[in-house]
Amino acid sequence: MTETTPGPASPEDGGRRVHLDNAGAAVLHPLARQAYLQALDDGWADPRRLHSEGRRARRLLDAARESIAAGLGARTEDVHLAPSHTAVLHAAVSAVRSGRRRAGDRVVASAVERAAVLNAAAAPLPGVSPATEARAADGRSAGAGCVEAGTVEAGAVEKVRVDATGRVDLPAFVAALTSPGVALAALQHANGEVGTLQPVAEAAEAARAAGVPLLVDAGASLGHSPVDGAWDVLAADPADWGSVPGVGVLAVRPRVRWRATWPEDADPWFPGGVSVPAAFAAAVTLEATLADRAAQDARRRELVDRIRGAAASVPDTEVVGDPDARLPHVVTFSCLYVDGEALVGELDRAGFAVGSGSACTASTLEPSHVLAAMGVLTHGNVRIALDRSTTSQDVERFCAVLPGAVARVRSALGVEGL
Repeated sequence: MTETTPGPASPEDGGRRVHLDNAGAAVLHPLARQAYLQALDDGWADPRRLHSEGRRARRLLDAARESIAAGLGARTEDVHLAPSHTAVLHAAVSAVRSGRRRAGDRVVASAVERAAVLNAAAAPLPGVSPATEARAADGRSAGAGCVEAGTVEAGAVEKVRVDATGRVDLPAFVAALTSPGVALAALQHANGEVGTLQPVAEAAEAARAAGVPLLVDAGASLGHSPVDGAWDVLAADPADWGSVPGVGVLAVRPRVRWRATWPEDADPWFPGGVSVPAAFAAAVTLEATLADRAAQDARRRELVDRIRGAAASVPDTEVVGDPDARLPHVVTFSCLYVDGEALVGELDRAGFAVGSGSACTASTLEPSHVLAAMGVLTHGNVRIALDRSTTSQDVERFCAVLPGAVARVRSALGVEGL
């Protein structure tokens, strides 16, 4: 097992810094760094140029696409590389909506999809009149977390409710995607905030029968959990499996009708191309993570179970997400009478970097739409995503520190003993 390079010692307990916020930006896999540096030397040139340096870069880029396609179970020509995972989601939603305008313009999505998916589905497409988009906006304001009925309007999004674990209401999802005027259905493979796996295979079967393409966001899953071929459009995030930032992955089945909503370019999906070193590192790292996924799965599930138990033992704390059908490395809990930002800061001072899926931020003061849709506690939230370098000792120390950190935040707010 590879250890991370120890960071500066915690001022409170002398222990090493432990990074437990590996969702979407994991600690670099050792092979990612090695592959990236190698590609900087061999693939720095523009892969569209015809000289030797350009052809060498093109070979690295083509090899990366071929390797990633193999990991996805897709054809190489159906895999496209983007500057980021967000760019992948925006392009996929807008292009499929545009290509299927004759069928309709409505997008059916779970209420816990990434904001990038929901925002892209709500955005007007080129050529849509302001009046039509205004009517669509009125319909979208009806509320989130439920199936929104109504006429087919440009940019209308039907958000399908989820249960308390974050799993989509499958019958409601199927009913929505089989109604008239649907251009695209979107269902994440698993929720990166709470770890719950979604019924993707069943949704894909219904979407196929209805003739509606299904976008599966596997940004939180690929490299951690098996992702089968039950998709028409697939998005993935190499940074989540420990590669360098600067690249996203899009796979599109040849049967999917799409049309670019951006200016024409030599690269039909992502004008300007992508970083060759980042693409090469993504391919090398994906191959490595898929090779030892089973071993990592068992190890991290055991560690997550320990964190879930420790969090559940803290008074007035709710552990959220499905306890069994989940990603192996993600655990989320919310503490009553606690400000999420303050708790993240308290744990940071103790030497632990954690995320918060729902803490009110200084910029928006808005809780997580995922936790809100689930109907669970949205404040005082901590999201943990373990890395391959997370040790049993790291988790043991975190579990020992957690109760005191929560108690100190509550004391500072004057709510201890309630």
